[in-house]
Amino acid sequence: MPDHRSVRDHRSVPDRRHTPDRPSVVTPPTDDRRRWRALGVGLVAAFMTLLDVSIVNVAIPSMDRSLQASPSDLQWVLSGYALTFGLVLVPAGRFGDARGRRNAFVLGVALFTVTSALAGLAQSPTWLVAARLLQGAAAGVVNPQVTGLIQQLFRGAERGRAFGLLGAVIGISTAVGPLLGGLLIQLGGEDHGWRWVFFVNVPVGVVAVLLGWRLLPTRAAGRLDRHRLDPVGVLLLGVGVTLLLLPLVQREQWPSPWKWALIPAGLVVLVAFGLWERCFGRTRTPLFDLALFRLRSYTIGAVIALIYFGGFTAIFFIFTLYLQNGLGYRALTAGLAITPFALGSALAAALGGRLVNRYGRPLVAIGLVLVLVGLGGVVFVLRGDPHGAIPLLTALPLLLAGLGSGLVITPNQTLTLSEVPVPQAGSAAGMLQTGQRIGSAAGIAAVGALFFSSLAGTGDQWSTAFRHSLLLAMGIVTLALVAAAVDIALNHRAAHRH
Repeated sequence: MPDHRSVRDHRSVPDRRHTPDRPSVVTPPTDDRRRWRALGVGLVAAFMTLLDVSIVNVAIPSMDRSLQASPSDLQWVLSGYALTFGLVLVPAGRFGDARGRRNAFVLGVALFTVTSALAGLAQSPTWLVAARLLQGAAAGVVNPQVTGLIQQLFRGAERGRAFGLLGAVIGISTAVGPLLGGLLIQLGGEDHGWRWVFFVNVPVGVVAVLLGWRLLPTRAAGRLDRHRLDPVGVLLLGVGVTLLLLPLVQREQWPSPWKWALIPAGLVVLVAFGLWERCFGRTRTPLFDLALFRLRSYTIGAVIALIYFGGFTAIFFIFTLYLQNGLGYRALTAGLAITPFALGSALAAALGGRLVNRYGRPLVAIGLVLVLVGLGGVVFVLRGDPHGAIPLLTALPLLLAGLGSGLVITPNQTLTLSEVPVPQAGSAAGMLQTGQRIGSAAGIAAVGALFFSSLAGTGDQWSTAFRHSLLLAMGIVTLALVAAAVDIALNHRAAHRH
């Protein structure tokens, strides 16, 4: 039974919580071409920032040779970006809601462009790590503005198509990073090719700044939000997310088991954040309105995103390790091996954006099943000790998994934000993406730990270690399927009751 109730125009859900902050009328611009051009600029910026999450993985050996970096430095180059990215998402989304998304978007892209150039020019490991931390913060400023713009500019089926394009960008950027990184390193040389991984952002960023300022809509008249931006909430959320992420992203560099004590400490701080937001929101506009979690579409969608990104992102981490370190494939070949997933994800994301209004959450469940079938196919073709070209053996099942992933990310994001009022779209999207970053870090930590422990226990049997860790990733994806099934069951019960 199609879930027609899952996607509704946000105008059917009145927002009575903070009427002073709401514009009297929120309508999309009438110039259709301008709207889609503005979306195109936002998607290019989102692709650029999300690409830098994965593209740097294959550049690590080149950086090591060029800068003589320590393992700790290299770990911070990888994890520092994800850490600061996750830290600023919600405050940046709230800032865009309050002060105008065009201003926040242009500021974020300009900072990302400058820090990319600084990273490419780095002459020492410390310089590179500092640039990556700032680059991650800039990426965190940009991304919630793109989602907020889709909420602001599009309605109904058009919004689903716009989210479909964003989902395609997310899927492609995550999976194509190793391929593009390997290609740039091959063109730039083994010693300094890593610099082009960052320099490629500069011309794209300059164009995005100019077009963003010209095409993105300005804040509507009477929309100025004079309420404080909740600095205490920003501090509590930042500390809580940092305590959660640090032991996950530094799992290899911090051998002491005491690092895991930071996770319960982070949860305590996040509880304090929730209590503060509840008190602060009684009289002023909070950093994040906890009342959004009363919307089942938002709550279950956020849970699915958190869990799915924990399994989905970890796959590429262990697959590139298996191909490059275990089987000796070059970075470019390892990137090509993941390309079928990227292609499938892009195709299905565009399709899912068009179908989500018709089928709702069952479409997400179908996508999760396809992901599990595809990953199960990878486990099957790699059973025993496979011979032959691994990228060819895994191409078809990874294509199927990619098709499923495209039906998960886009429809789930559309459903999650479907009932969020436009004035809160930025902060709601920021919290959703913060959950995705935490899920990714946790998934990579768990799956990576199993991968390395299995590798040590089997005497460097790379295929066995890869299969074991892939089965864990499948288990995580199965939990996301359970959450989707719960939502479907609740929708059926509500429909039957009415």
